[in-house]
Amino acid sequence: MNRRRTFAVALAVTALAAGMGAARSTPTPGPSATPTPSPSPSATQSDGTLQILTYRGYAEYGSVSPRANWVVPFEKETGCRIARLDIAHSPEDLAAKVDDRPYDVMTAGPVLAADLVEGKKAQPIDTAKVSGYDDLDERFRDMTTVDGKVYGVPYLWAYHEYVYDSDKVKDPRLEQVFTSERSALRDNPLTIADAAQAEGSAEEPYELGAGDLGRAAELLGRQKERTYWRDAIDLVKGFATGSLDYAQVTPYHRLLLQKAGLPVKTLETRETTGWADSWMLGAHVADTTCAYRWLTWVASPDRQRDAAAWAGMAPAGDKACKGRARQMCELYGVGDDKVLDRVVFAVRPPGDCQAGEGKCADLPDYTAWAERWRELVE
Repeated sequence: MNRRRTFAVALAVTALAAGMGAARSTPTPGPSATPTPSPSPSATQSDGTLQILTYRGYAEYGSVSPRANWVVPFEKETGCRIARLDIAHSPEDLAAKVDDRPYDVMTAGPVLAADLVEGKKAQPIDTAKVSGYDDLDERFRDMTTVDGKVYGVPYLWAYHEYVYDSDKVKDPRLEQVFTSERSALRDNPLTIADAAQAEGSAEEPYELGAGDLGRAAELLGRQKERTYWRDAIDLVKGFATGSLDYAQVTPYHRLLLQKAGLPVKTLETRETTGWADSWMLGAHVADTTCAYRWLTWVASPDRQRDAAAWAGMAPAGDKACKGRARQMCELYGVGDDKVLDRVVFAVRPPGDCQAGEGKCADLPDYTAWAERWRELVE
């Protein structure tokens, strides 16, 4: 490895370890439950406590950096104490933990959110009790509204793009992302939707019939040696050592690679995929007072600003696009319909269709997607 690329690895790994991007891309080992100080008495003093399940980086308490601490101020200002803060490192990890105990509030992406609603593990949210809810982008509010009931407070979102090593790849092509052994794709069953987009025959990448699902899986299956990544450090190392030509990343990952001096460029595509994470309210919360205080806290521009800047994602409300979050908002095109209209945001397959009903009768559900994914990556 030459000196420039060695330096790139060190620089980018240091940036990742510092915290930005930690929430979804760098599963750094850490405690499953984080202790927090007792709340200071205040005019809003409450005897309530909260048990929270979320991603690393979504609810920071200053353990990595004093600049990332929006848990302790919550306790001081509301009088509610966070008795347990459990951390997950991936959507699969989060789904595995969700039944461990009766969490008061938890973050969920599209698959888990649908599972929680369908399994009656989340209760509808009274948005009148969540100050600032109406300021969040309507498209994200709609994602967690089911039969007229709201089940989530939108928090952070991101989308994918494909990058390539411009020093080595002179004729970048989307097909190569999915057929080259020197390519890295996100290790998630929903990546099948990206292959369906690339394959080009499916109108709705999350509502695939059996034939479209098979064609997307076949495209992915042409290359057995590619990398399926969960840790963004693998992307840094891959491009720095020259072992990767292409990768599926977020705009934040691309920025990180470029700031490290690596010659990556974006491969232009007509559409891409994205996802949004929301805070949900546990179904069996007896006293929701502190839970609603938390939901109001994370809906506020200040908290979304902190979380977006720290996690390397975009906030659900554009009022957060100031100060430290300005760069993330510009990077993801917050408020720019030309950018967002080309993003197909993920839903749990088969999407708005209900498998087994009418025109949706032959649409495989998420279980089938997960099984096809296991066949591909194992």
